[in-house]
Amino acid sequence: MERPAWTDVRLDDRFDQIDKRFDQVDQRFDRVDQELGVLRSEMNDLRLVIIRGNWALMAGLIGVIAAILARGV
Repeated sequence: MERPAWTDVRLDDRFDQIDKRFDQVDQRFDRVDQELGVLRSEMNDLRLVIIRGNWALMAGLIGVIAAILARGV
């Protein structure tokens, strides 16, 4: 079986195809990076909601404790 000759033109064509594939991979990673940025933003928003809820819960518990102590139970 003969080995095909790799001329400069064939090599250039092959490397052009490889470059196109790498460009496609780069585009996919760019899209993933954008989606991760959105996800991080949503997670930060959720974190703030949880923190605010915890503060409200603590304030409510302090109010209940104060009411119990004020009643003298």
